[in-house]
Amino acid sequence: MSNKKFLDVLSTNFRHEKSFLIEEKLNNFEKVSKLKDDELNQIQKASPLCTSNNLKKIRAIAIFVNELSISPYEAQLLLHCGISSIKSLSRLNPNEVKDRIGRLERILRVKTKNKISLPILKNWIRKADQINKSSLNLG
Repeated sequence: MSNKKFLDVLSTNFRHEKSFLIEEKLNNFEKVSKLKDDELNQIQKASPLCTSNNLKKIRAIAIFVNELSISPYEAQLLLHCGISSIKSLSRLNPNEVKDRIGRLERILRVKTKNKISLPILKNWIRKADQINKSSLNLG
């Protein structure tokens, strides 16, 4: 995925954050996924139109894309379903995630663009579990 596409897929409510990230050449998911909390706080202080909450959401999307090798669209879907980290995804089972996606679709009265099947969800959860276990071993 090109750097430009990563920021382009983010919704318009992230417009201030996208502008700042582009200016600072933080325009790809790898760079954004590695930002620490204090760096996000510095961004927020440097550009008051950027919100801490939105910056954390963008970082979460970038982490999902980078670590799980999923599309930004799929990463945003996880985030909107209340799954905000690799650790939280690793604790769920595929049916729980499928139910959350279905609930989101019913609330918004829309269908997701991609059909996300149980085998795909199992793969995401398996990867998340491996990442979570490896980070526990490193810490």
